[in-house]
Amino acid sequence: MQTIKQQLNAHSYFAGVMQSTPGANLQTTFPTIVIVPGGSYTHIPEAQAEAIVLAFAAQGFNAVYLRYSFVGEVTPLLPTPIIELGQTIAQLKNTPTWPVDSNKVLVFGMSVGGHIAALYNDYWAATWLTKATDTSAQTRKPAGILLGYPVISPKLGFPTSATTLAQWTDTPDTFAAEKHVSQHNQPTFAWVTADDQLVPAGNTLSYVNAMWQMQRPVELHMFDHGPHGLALSTAVTAGKSSHDNPHVAHWFELALEWIDHLFAEIPD
Repeated sequence: MQTIKQQLNAHSYFAGVMQSTPGANLQTTFPTIVIVPGGSYTHIPEAQAEAIVLAFAAQGFNAVYLRYSFVGEVTPLLPTPIIELGQTIAQLKNTPTWPVDSNKVLVFGMSVGGHIAALYNDYWAATWLTKATDTSAQTRKPAGILLGYPVISPKLGFPTSATTLAQWTDTPDTFAAEKHVSQHNQPTFAWVTADDQLVPAGNTLSYVNAMWQMQRPVELHMFDHGPHGLALSTAVTAGKSSHDNPHVAHWFELALEWIDHLFAEIPD
């Protein structure tokens, strides 16, 4: 395996594990997933992000995580992380020396990383993003989006502080992801716990409903109990005992099954 760490711009890098291809008769490209961690737009939990990268790499994916810009680095913050995600996907697809199947690039966002991922699903084809990233829509197109306990709208319970919201944006409706779902939105897998006390589950439900209303492919798994920030929901990512929840941990297996079905519809 090769470890990749590439500077993208002043505020964004990705790091992760890419599958090596030493033999001419072996598979030469692989599906790729970009992990967009949470962290309230102030930091990212790097050890957790790396654990999720390794979990997907063990399943045969190229896996990277995005270090997007935080509040205080850009004011207001949005849409900079969306732009950085677009730049990352375009670079992954257009670097010939990397073993990336350009038709099978996924995004998995958690918490505020889910906010970025859901907004990216809304806006990946937008003209403004083409101008901001200096890339084409086709090079930015994701095959699918995965969301774990995502923030969807800054008006749905997180953040709770007007001061914090002002650091995010002065136009919150623009970044209410459920309001901008269109026929461009790619298939989406979402999971959440019903009693999440930090980011209300209504965020996830609002986005899934918007996808359903637009007749876009969507799959939802709502688990009855579990705190915010479960990540893999195993001891590997558990910061405390309540984050080791074997029932919720089934989300990973369910996600892999969903990805298999999604990729079965994509020509090799």
